[in-house]
Amino acid sequence: MQFSIQREALLKPLQQVVGVVERRQTLPVLANLLVKVSGGKLSFTGTDLEVEMIASTEAEKLVDGETTIPARKLFDIVRALPDGARIELKQNGDRVALNAGRSRFTLATLPATEFPTIDEIELVERVSLPEEVLRDLMERTSFAMANQDVRYYLNGMLLDLQEHALRCVATDGHRLALKETHLESKVSARRQIIIPRKGVNELVGLLESGDGSVDLEFGRNHLRVRRGEVVFTSKLIDGRFPDYEAVIPLGADKKATLDREVLRGALQRAAILSNEKYRGVKLEFSSGKLRIVAHNPEQEEAVEEVEAETVVSDLTVGFNVGYLLDALGALRGEKARLSLRDAQSSCLVQEDDNEQSRHVIMPLRL
Repeated sequence: MQFSIQREALLKPLQQVVGVVERRQTLPVLANLLVKVSGGKLSFTGTDLEVEMIASTEAEKLVDGETTIPARKLFDIVRALPDGARIELKQNGDRVALNAGRSRFTLATLPATEFPTIDEIELVERVSLPEEVLRDLMERTSFAMANQDVRYYLNGMLLDLQEHALRCVATDGHRLALKETHLESKVSARRQIIIPRKGVNELVGLLESGDGSVDLEFGRNHLRVRRGEVVFTSKLIDGRFPDYEAVIPLGADKKATLDREVLRGALQRAAILSNEKYRGVKLEFSSGKLRIVAHNPEQEEAVEEVEAETVVSDLTVGFNVGYLLDALGALRGEKARLSLRDAQSSCLVQEDDNEQSRHVIMPLRL
């Protein structure tokens, strides 16, 4: 195997795949990247057995072959080389020689036959959508995923594929984030899959803002995303996601519309004196305003008053202030709408003029 390439052209695909490789491995070969020259293309593959990323690029002086090279060492060497450097890489037995100007490196390899790859997935549905739309969906919901919860199906994101819509949903049992988008093409049947947390994070990092599109291939046990010269594949969590639609409060007729940034600022200030463990604040609704109150065990108190478009009065509910701030941070409009049923109900947080983004926060007993 052999190739020649400019440093910048090599650095981009390496950056895309190296994040998949875990620093601590159960198998030595998983610390390596599969480097392959075939069909006039140079490709790099990284995997942790759960997520796989393949990035391809153009190169010169290609000689077909494949091997595995230590991922972090290769990436660090290429990143440390000067801009514009021409890199020559050649395989010699169980070593590869990397030359760039006056720099010479020799790296150990492991056989490509030892490298585990995900075969073709059993495709059940394929949809295409703009890249920036998918990124927006995932960015505005991923913060609500659980982290190392014993309910393993919460440690990921639900992709709910409906007739003409795709929804991304995440919940940790205390709050829920939902964002949906319209699909141009009709799908054959409703499908729900759960992507693990690492897969979500790697995919969000891969996607960019722009006018490109991505293909989502839904398999029985995998999700595959094709974006230009990059192919991302993730195993799915085998579990049943909660009935998230049942969590969204129906009949939440007690509504308040507020300036989103003004409300965020008031909550951030009140949070300073909230209980460090529970992070609770009380929302006290009255006609034309919202009062935010925080206490802590040192008997300190913060009170903020915010103008609100509401006729609700004599309603007090407690919430985790961090969850409220996360939800408001995921909205985009100038106005935020809070909707509740009563003093024991969860709070529905939305943009005032957009039903596609919804956040539900469970109440606290203060």
